[in-house]
Parts: sequence; C-alpha cells; structure tokens
Amino acid sequence: MSAVTYEWSDWRNGLFWWIQDVYVIKKFRNKGVWRAIYEKIRDDAKEAEGVAGIRLYHAPENHTARSVYLKVGMEDCDYKLMELDFSSAKSEHV
Repeated sequence: MSAVTYEWSDWRNGLFWWIQDVYVIKKFRNKGVWRAIYEKIRDDAKEAEGVAGIRLYHAPENHTARSVYLKVGMEDCDYKLMELDFSSAKSEHV
C-alpha cells in the first residue's frame, strides 16, 4: 500500500512526489512488492512534466525501511523534518 502527494519546491523549480504510507503485508515482504510499487511511481514521475524528484520519510529507528529504500536507489538527504502536531497534547501549549 502506498499513496503519493505533491509538494512544490522553490529550490528545484518543480514538484516533488512524496511517497506516503508505505506498508507491505508481512507475507508479501521480500517478494518484490515494494520494488514494483516504487518503480511504477519512479517511472511515472520521470515521465511527468515538472517533477523534480521523489521523497519519502521513515522513522529514524526503522533501519530495515532505510535499507530497503537505499536498495532501490533512494539516498539520504540533508533535510530534517519539523512539525506542529495539532492532534496531540504536546501542541496544547502553542
């Protein structure tokens, strides 16, 4: 399962396609499911006009996910994600 959202990049003058909600059911892991999903998204993004690249995020402690993403050709980037989460009690003081 996966979804794609889009974000404009001023720096790259194009859209980044964000791969969201990556999940492969355990019994289908290590069978090429993720690679097939990724390659379809990558190929569609390459063919689309104005796409600067593909991004996704993963939890820092999810080393398995990072390894899988590196295997299909994704790279670590210099950006760090920040948020203000309105769905949690943490944001009540803001």
